Amino acid sequence: MIESPGTLLRRHGLLARKSWGQNFLHAMDVHRAITLAAAAGPGVRVVEIGAGLGTLTGHLLATGAEVWAIERDRDLCNVLRSELGEREGFQLYEADAVRFDYAAAAVGIERPPVIVGNLPYHLTGALLYTLLDTQESTGSWIVMVQKEVAQRMCAPPGSKTYGGMTVGLGRLRSISLVTPVARGAFLPPPKVDSAVVRLDRHATPRGQVGDGAAFLQLVRGCFQQRRKTLQNALSAMGSRERALAWCQQADVDPSVRPERLTIEQFAALQRAREAEPNDA
Repeated sequence: MIESPGTLLRRHGLLARKSWGQNFLHAMDVHRAITLAAAAGPGVRVVEIGAGLGTLTGHLLATGAEVWAIERDRDLCNVLRSELGEREGFQLYEADAVRFDYAAAAVGIERPPVIVGNLPYHLTGALLYTLLDTQESTGSWIVMVQKEVAQRMCAPPGSKTYGGMTVGLGRLRSISLVTPVARGAFLPPPKVDSAVVRLDRHATPRGQVGDGAAFLQLVRGCFQQRRKTLQNALSAMGSRERALAWCQQADVDPSVRPERLTIEQFAALQRAREAEPNDA
């Protein structure tokens, strides 16, 4: 039997750390939705970001999956060792999820590890970009994020919520909604609603680039000045003349705003930058 977060907190004499943004999911239907989306089962390795009290971990282990649980809170690590330490397939890593070596989780297994987790709101961007660094080593990502972040991740070009995260993630991953999650599904309840999203690796990226990090810098730079024309936004990375040349080579209208560009068009701009002579 998988016990509720409230029961576990009382048993171990703990409270949620507000300063760390700790909110423990108690909705069993959401746990099941995440477990199902992860296709957890025998032969599957799941890396869980922020295992917390181990309630989702218990659901994943019950399928026969192997779970690498990442948790940085020492008190919660003690709970995890006490409650799940003897369970077959359970491995605990007392570590910072932003600095964790996700590529190591792919060693010794045939299928890439699946990533799951309730991402702390203040670390969502950092964690997702960390995962992008090892994107070739990991399978599907099933993560819970703030509702507004999920909307940005799934936004189409031209919409108000379309931005750097949409483009940066969408070039390499398809993004879909698994389930909305109301704030009442947590203990204590946060002030915002959430959503579980699934990110699956594209067989081929939506737009080839030579330097993925430089591509992300280009995209972020453009969306930091989203009210400007594309040429003006790009000028901050070079000059107006160079920006115009990049747009012409990429066959992109320099007078549009960055939010109108597709992922493929941003990739074409990056290729134009990469093709520029070194002495330009």
